[in-house]
Amino acid sequence: MKYIFFISSLLLFSCASTKGNGTPPQTPAVFILNGDKLKSNKARIAAKDPALMPAYKKLLADADKALQEGPFSVMEKKHSPPSGNKHDYMSLAPYHWPDPAKKDGLPYIRKDGQTNPEVKDYKDKEYMPKLCELVNTLGLAYYFSEDEKYAEHAAKLLKVWYLDPETKMNPNLNYGQAIKGVNTGRGAGLIDARHFMKLIDAIGLLQASKHWTASDQKGMQAWFADFLNWMQTSKIGTDEMNAKNNHGTYYDALRLSMALFTGDTGLAKGVVANGTKRLDSQMDAEGKFPLEMERTIALHYNVFDLLAFYNIAAMAEKTGFDLWNYTGPSGASLKKGFNFLHPYLTKEKSWTGHQIKPFEFEEGYPLLLISADKYGCKNCREKVKELAGEEAGKLREILLY
Repeated sequence: MKYIFFISSLLLFSCASTKGNGTPPQTPAVFILNGDKLKSNKARIAAKDPALMPAYKKLLADADKALQEGPFSVMEKKHSPPSGNKHDYMSLAPYHWPDPAKKDGLPYIRKDGQTNPEVKDYKDKEYMPKLCELVNTLGLAYYFSEDEKYAEHAAKLLKVWYLDPETKMNPNLNYGQAIKGVNTGRGAGLIDARHFMKLIDAIGLLQASKHWTASDQKGMQAWFADFLNWMQTSKIGTDEMNAKNNHGTYYDALRLSMALFTGDTGLAKGVVANGTKRLDSQMDAEGKFPLEMERTIALHYNVFDLLAFYNIAAMAEKTGFDLWNYTGPSGASLKKGFNFLHPYLTKEKSWTGHQIKPFEFEEGYPLLLISADKYGCKNCREKVKELAGEEAGKLREILLY
């Protein structure tokens, strides 16, 4: 399974790329982001559209800072995972703490929503999302500006983390979100890998660069094919597949991203079908997610889960399925979920559920801006401007949605 469909993927890659004349592809090979929107905004930037220039300049400033970051590697962590191999990723469960009633603190106990600072001792958990964010920033900056310095650094970051034999991460998460005194890794640790979706889209933005070769592309497809195989065959991976909350949603979103990236269209269609079942089982009649309502930061987790479904819907378009306007047997739909959250995201209503720390309203910007297009939300764009205040014109989301 690991290497099937590579030929079709490489043909797609070669068709999308135009390295011969040194210009970016007309429409980037992205899966969650809207390639046509990026293409349109690239033309507007070239024409110096004043509505986009502040966000574009901010993106380039962020990318210039990113040039000074990294590269990062799983080899940098202080402690080896139980395998003894530092090439294996490892992290600790963020909401588990030493038991004060036990001399050695073991086994750790859960404090939902409260992050144990000990997680920072395992740099993999810090470096992996940072890497994905940096590559995403650099990829966008390269696509819009065509400045090779951004693609060159993005390629370097990718090669060190994924491809170079001395520094690469092994394609598994066997030791993700371990709970001391309980286990050495668990299915919930797969949520750490959700950032790969952003990175996979970023790779699609690099394909016209002389610093990103067909060999690099093939190497990344092979790595993600191996990781996808591990996800679907390991006990840890299958445990996460069966999760009934946001963990299950992100599991499907992540494997859908990798299925599309490696060219496995059959799997992609199957994942989309599974996503519709998840939506139907997770959402109640009001449009909220009951299992997320039980969390101590319930607004965050309702938004977090719905955003995962939005990611699935965006990628489902590549398989010909319209999840945006799908309604399940129970009446569940993405639009119903958005309509429930909308007034809380715009501060028109105050959240009355659990939320032990302040909600960061920028978390809702993508939902609002995407829903402006998909559901004709009339006040969504204006509300984002109000919430963002003086920074509204510089929001990166303006370039994406």
